[in-house]
Amino acid sequence: MADTEGVAPDASPPVTEPQTAHHTQPRLLLRFSAPVLLGLSLVLAAATSSLVGMDGADWVAVGMLAAAALVLQLWWDRVARSRPGPSAAGAAYYALRSALAFGLAWINPFCAFYAAVGCFDVEQLVPRRWIPLGLLATAATIAGAQIGGLPPDDTASWVFYGMLVAVNMGIFLTVQQDAGKEEDRARKRVATIRELEHANLALERALVENAALHDQLLLQAREAGIADERRRLAAEIHDTVAQDLTGVIAQLQVVTDTQEQGAARVHAERALQLARHSLGEARRAVANLAPVALAEDDLPEALKKTVVRWSEHTGVQAEFTLTGSDEPLHEEVQATLLRIAAEALSNTARHAKATRVGVTLSYMGEEVVLDVRDDGRGFDPSALPERDTASGFGLEGMRARAERLAGELTVESEPGLGTAVSARVPSVPYER
Repeated sequence: MADTEGVAPDASPPVTEPQTAHHTQPRLLLRFSAPVLLGLSLVLAAATSSLVGMDGADWVAVGMLAAAALVLQLWWDRVARSRPGPSAAGAAYYALRSALAFGLAWINPFCAFYAAVGCFDVEQLVPRRWIPLGLLATAATIAGAQIGGLPPDDTASWVFYGMLVAVNMGIFLTVQQDAGKEEDRARKRVATIRELEHANLALERALVENAALHDQLLLQAREAGIADERRRLAAEIHDTVAQDLTGVIAQLQVVTDTQEQGAARVHAERALQLARHSLGEARRAVANLAPVALAEDDLPEALKKTVVRWSEHTGVQAEFTLTGSDEPLHEEVQATLLRIAAEALSNTARHAKATRVGVTLSYMGEEVVLDVRDDGRGFDPSALPERDTASGFGLEGMRARAERLAGELTVESEPGLGTAVSARVPSVPYER
């Protein structure tokens, strides 16, 4: 029996939550990108101060804005520990940072690098419905740097600036939309993995239960097989040894009742032949329960010899007829048909008081049919009493043999009109 204690009810490995777009970014990059890009912007501003014409007042303004950006970043680093996802506080931080970046870029366009960080962490900071506004603020700052600084000098510059804002906004929204789709796909993958893990756990439990059930079925099958083999062995003994011993008793009874030496000798020889045949059947039954008659002959020849021997023993005229093409049959099929024929002939000898018996074996493609007919006194099949286990197997035993091979046995009889027994079984080919 399989051991079902080895499988825990909650043995499935933990399933991680969906990896959203902002979670897939390296956390260190998201944390330090803003101060790093702010420092880079200040370095570029210092390097290009003479190129853009920065004076002392501009540097004071840049210093104040940079200091405010650092204070804002320090504040957010503390707040973000309790608000790891998009929130109103994150949106406020993003808006203030965008305003400071816009002011720095207004003074020096190279400070727009600080604004570019908004392209990376907008989904981490801003609720989904406010993301377009956040990207618009970032696009406005970057577009101003792309035209060489704010404000634009003339109408054409304003038009070009608007076009750049639209282009940048389109690029940002496209990237954000793709990131959102990837996030949805990640959620679906995780959900699918979770379902598969639950299904695997259920399958493991089912396999354990099936293993236990399989062991139980094997045990039941062995018990049923033992019982079936006992019934089969009982039928084999009844159809072979018991029948022959009955014949021996009958022949010896005649010997004891007759005073003629010649007749006594004939019946004694018959009894001896039956005893020898019974001994051979017993030995054969011990070996493999196959009829002795099939050891050297095929089914038609074995049936023919059985009919001839039965006719000699009973003195009743009997004929064997073969129809169809003789085909090698499975050993079990041959043994079953031979046993049914022997039992039917035994019943005829004991009960029918017949003068003629006909045995026909018909090969009919997918089926083989055995018919045993006599002209005896017949009987009413519906009036048969229930079979007594002590009286032999008879019709019930023959029917059980046929049904064991997925076949059937039918009996037709009327009082005074003889009896016909027909066994129909599948034509299972011989297997070496």
